[in-house]
Amino acid sequence: MSTLSKRLKEARQRVGLSQEQLGIQIGLEPASASTRMNRYEQGKRVPDFELIERVAAELKLPAAYFYATEDDEAELLRRFHTLSAEARFKVLNTIREATLSPFAQ
Repeated sequence: MSTLSKRLKEARQRVGLSQEQLGIQIGLEPASASTRMNRYEQGKRVPDFELIERVAAELKLPAAYFYATEDDEAELLRRFHTLSAEARFKVLNTIREATLSPFAQ
C-alpha cells in the first residue's frame, strides 16, 4: 500500500465517511464513486493532484498530508492545518528558533 493510499484511507475513516460518500462529495459519478475510491485506497490507481486537492478540501486537510512519508510529518501537517494564523506564527517561530540553535542538527 502506498503512502498516498494509506493516508487517503486513514483520513476518510477519521471523519467517518464511506468510500462512496467521499467520492460523491468530491464530485465523482455516484455509480462509480465507491469503486474509484476503493482503487485509490488499494493503490491500484493513483489519483491526480487535482483530485487529491478536492479530497483535502473536503476533509479539511492540506494536500501535502497525503504525500507525507513519515507519520510524524503527516500528523504535524494535519494539526498545523487546524491552527489559527496566530498559532501558526508561534509554531513557526518556535521551529525557527530551534533550528538556529547551535545544538540543532
